[in-house]
Amino acid sequence: MDLRTTYLGLDLKNPLVPSSSPLTRSLDSLRRMEDAGASAVVLYSLFEEQITLESEMLNHYLTQGIESFPEALSYFPEAAEYHTGPDGYLEHLARAKRSLEIPVIASLNGVSTGGWVNYAKKIEEAGADALELNMYYLPTDVNLNSTEVEQIYLDVLQDVKASVNIPVAMKLSPYFSALANMAKRLSDAGADGLVMFNRFYQPDLDPENLEVVPHLVLSNSNEMRLPLRWIAILYGRITADLALTTGVHTVEDVVKGIMAGASVTMMASVLLQNGAEYVGKLLADLEQWLTAYEYESLTQMKGSLSQINVAEPAAFERANYMRVLSSYSREAFN
Repeated sequence: MDLRTTYLGLDLKNPLVPSSSPLTRSLDSLRRMEDAGASAVVLYSLFEEQITLESEMLNHYLTQGIESFPEALSYFPEAAEYHTGPDGYLEHLARAKRSLEIPVIASLNGVSTGGWVNYAKKIEEAGADALELNMYYLPTDVNLNSTEVEQIYLDVLQDVKASVNIPVAMKLSPYFSALANMAKRLSDAGADGLVMFNRFYQPDLDPENLEVVPHLVLSNSNEMRLPLRWIAILYGRITADLALTTGVHTVEDVVKGIMAGASVTMMASVLLQNGAEYVGKLLADLEQWLTAYEYESLTQMKGSLSQINVAEPAAFERANYMRVLSSYSREAFN
């Protein structure tokens, strides 16, 4: 069975890609995922705040106490001249590249166009095959309008693209007022791929202790419907590759993602629940599914259920909303 696919210009042996998660912090876990059949892997994210904090901390310790010896100031360069940052991330990336044969995709998480963007070049130099920009941004400023928010994404993408030669993917949230247009603008601005979608972790409230508390809930297959719909709508309309993430747990989820138009299906929660070796089960199930339904290759099914290829393209739009509500009413009262 030919399971090959192409993502970010990378030739992959299948569409199963473990996404950024705690599992990718360990070389052992990375090797186990590769041995199980993963075609590429996305490392955990390096955060803008980590880079900024480490730079500020170094500057603090270099200048601490120098007021007692003013002449010492001349011996220290400005903090901006230091190549500071989480060197551990770059070392982990370099070790992963030496240890694995599959492509390694690094991940940068940030929202501004500050000095942290320079780490994209360092990531490239450490050996990354591609870079995923994880734009985990929640605009809470009531004075910040949608045009300004969209420009933040475009500015970061353009700054990173200007500094590296490796492919760059954007991991997005679904909360744009005109998502299809934003996807096209990012694609036109040079994004090699769009990863759909970033899964926002919602805080919970503790009413007894009057605290806001973090609350992590792993995904399930039902959450895949949102990215599935938008990938089906965008397939064939933009040049960037599409990656489906959030809610990929079963072989049916993988098949749906490819039929919608995804080049790869990414997973994290299912691997955290079942272990790195679960990639192997999904791979075996995928081969069996394609054989059972007489497909010869993954390419044959890609995009077959996208909006531009289905008999009823309106099913992805408002008409489907009305049909779903109507069908529920009939089922409830029959």
